[in-house]
Amino acid sequence: MLIRSIEKFLRQHRMSATKFGRLATHDPRFVLDLRMGREPRDRMEQRIQGFMAGYEAARKNAAKEIAHVG
Repeated sequence: MLIRSIEKFLRQHRMSATKFGRLATHDPRFVLDLRMGREPRDRMEQRIQGFMAGYEAARKNAAKEIAHVG
């Protein structure tokens, strides 16, 4: 379920729901609407999954670069 993976992502990255919505969908109410029962279309769901995967990859790469510099 998409909302569960988003909630887990928010906890892991200490990110607010509105910030996630702005970054992932350009809609700060996106997560709040999901919590109220909004059902995203398949294309939007794929976009969200891609955003979360890309965010994770970018953080891991940044951590590696910092480790090599230090």
